[in-house]
Amino acid sequence: MTARSSGRRAEFAHVASAVRGYRPASLLSAYNLARQARRGGKGETVAIVDAYGDPYAAANLARYRSAFGLPACTTSSRCLRIVNEHGKAAPLPRANAGWAIEQSLDLDMISAICPHCHILLVEAASRGVRTLGVAEDTAIAMGARFVSNSWSGTDWHGEAANNHYFNHPGDAIVFASGDAGYGTVYPTDTQFVTAVGGTTLRHRRSGARAWTESVWGSARSGAGTGSGCAAFEAKPSWQRERVDDNLQNGCLTRTENDVSADANPSTGVAVYDSYRTGGTWGDIGGTSVATPIITAVYALAGDLARNTYPASYLYQHASRLHDVPTGLNGVCPANRSYLCHGEHGYNGPAGLGTPDGSAAFASAGTDPVTLIDPGTKDVKVGTHLRLTIRGLDARASAHSLKFSASGLPPGLTVRPATGSTSGIITGIVPATPGTFRATITARDSRTRHAASTTFDLVVT
Repeated sequence: MTARSSGRRAEFAHVASAVRGYRPASLLSAYNLARQARRGGKGETVAIVDAYGDPYAAANLARYRSAFGLPACTTSSRCLRIVNEHGKAAPLPRANAGWAIEQSLDLDMISAICPHCHILLVEAASRGVRTLGVAEDTAIAMGARFVSNSWSGTDWHGEAANNHYFNHPGDAIVFASGDAGYGTVYPTDTQFVTAVGGTTLRHRRSGARAWTESVWGSARSGAGTGSGCAAFEAKPSWQRERVDDNLQNGCLTRTENDVSADANPSTGVAVYDSYRTGGTWGDIGGTSVATPIITAVYALAGDLARNTYPASYLYQHASRLHDVPTGLNGVCPANRSYLCHGEHGYNGPAGLGTPDGSAAFASAGTDPVTLIDPGTKDVKVGTHLRLTIRGLDARASAHSLKFSASGLPPGLTVRPATGSTSGIITGIVPATPGTFRATITARDSRTRHAASTTFDLVVT
């Protein structure tokens, strides 16, 4: 698979013209982040993973930050680092004008939301998912705990072989849902990342909030935020009871999205870029805008717990997000209208909503135990099954979890894995074909915190 940038409709103005698009002050106002941005993010590193190179990335960032009175962030001060997919300062990939705009956008949005954050730009040599995946691992290895990915691509059979690049418990791996309207994309549809949708953000003169938001998209245009049920990826445990685990009308796999922010090109953001543009201010939209915004909000919260997936925090703090109850991004099944329509509470295009400060993005008060859903498993009658259910515990001294199960076929049991917080399902698969819906629960014996996950065992 090759990735595509999620940004679209870069509309550039000459430098002499008025700068169009939302500026940092507007974005901070819309998402109630101005106070936190003044002091938050110090000591945090946000990584950006993109393809190809931008020889003017540092200079463009300096122009943007200077224009809006943000503190300087330069390579000489080590606030900004630019490396290749292997973490080396040279050689950097060949330049590409389209991805250069993407890099400017990502750098500018991180700066707008978290001006005191350090930034690590990792430039992959190509837009292949494995090359970008290596860059992802490099970002984490170099100390970034927040990684923005304004790219995604078509999901496909066999994509799970690449999931390990994006599975980093304890770090916020954030992905764009794309700009082609209703439908899912990879790796945004994996259970290990935060999936970001897009909204139309408009200022208003009255009301409790000075801004309104609706789902970005329409029924016909084909442009808008992505959303929907993943074709090949398991549902994270935190999406089940809280969202749409329903046999008739719900999404039994991973649902895009988790959260959202401004993305409509008609309500775009100001971005400065100079590689093959002559030095211009652009007014840019797309979920490439929303993704670095959300990544930077995680950095402002600055509170990631080991062995957790930060997307789960949002579901446990949903009341701390702005609702997005209107708009649509395409046509979806009538009995699952929430997958493409804005609704109160959770909906596919906007997820749980948009930031209202950073409280929803912090681990404080969230469940410390997590189970990874293994997805539907096909097993043969009479075979010996050994299936690992990965369990995680944020408590540093936790060495094991207590496991229990319901719904397993007769003859199968679950027990703790030796020297691990994971569990193992073992036994002889019975001679009873059918689909068995199993629920596995893991509990920390000391804290009594627990987590569950549910999946199907298909016996043939």
